[in-house]
Amino acid sequence: MATSGILLVDKPGGMTSHDVVARTRRAFGTRKVGHAGTLDPMATGLLVVGIEAATRLLTFVVGADKTYLATIRLGQTTGTDDADGEIVATADPHAVAAITADRIQAGVAALTGAISQVPSAVSAIKVDGRRAYDRVRAGEDVVLAARDVVVSRFDVLADRAGDDGTRDLDVIVDCSSGTYIRALARDLGVDLGVGAHLTALRRTRVGPFDVADATDLDDLAEAQPITSADAAGRILPVLPVTAQEAVDLRHGKRLVGQRSRLEGPRAAAIDPDGVLIGIVERRGDDLKSAMNMPEGAS
Repeated sequence: MATSGILLVDKPGGMTSHDVVARTRRAFGTRKVGHAGTLDPMATGLLVVGIEAATRLLTFVVGADKTYLATIRLGQTTGTDDADGEIVATADPHAVAAITADRIQAGVAALTGAISQVPSAVSAIKVDGRRAYDRVRAGEDVVLAARDVVVSRFDVLADRAGDDGTRDLDVIVDCSSGTYIRALARDLGVDLGVGAHLTALRRTRVGPFDVADATDLDDLAEAQPITSADAAGRILPVLPVTAQEAVDLRHGKRLVGQRSRLEGPRAAAIDPDGVLIGIVERRGDDLKSAMNMPEGAS
């Protein structure tokens, strides 16, 4: 059986998240590989990859908060809200230069907190079963519905003038799952009246996982995945279970009257040998498996 676990990969630019999955499949000799959260080809940074049985944990990673480093170029608007698209509008360089730091900060503040965001039309969101970007490429006019997201941090780290009348803002963003950084760039440009798009994007954190611990794509063959038990213990609270409780959970039985052992809605059930049995959740006064790992999985 191929190694099971969670692998942190530092995705380079110019390739898709699926390309990383394909490389991981070859490196570990298994088709059973998935990832938690797509990165655009232009973007770099942390991709959380599940191998073998650990792919079952990815559903609990997808909704985690994330951190990004990005560069927003003021003064140019593109058709995709990022550097992969064609420039469709250019602002007067004098108007771009005249924007004060206070005005930028006010625009950033307006996009911080709980906001309603319209994703870029060129995105992976499905519309009637088809990806939005496929519909756009087919010539369709796609307008996506707004979604509620939370931007807990949106800070400007640097403000640099370009030699073409543009202006680059280096920013750091902490946000909820489903937030589009391209849309933040677009909306900031609209607010400032000069347009904007994203020229660089790097994901540095997904929930408890950091890109500093990720492996480069060229080093996949030597990479050591995080065990399922370790990964689950980072994602969720840990519920130690006895050997008999582990057997019961694997057989679909409830832990009757054990609701009080869980502080939150769910936890990672770990047996006395340190093996992840599965993810348990409350069902009335009982605890029940929401997901079980196969026996023998690491």
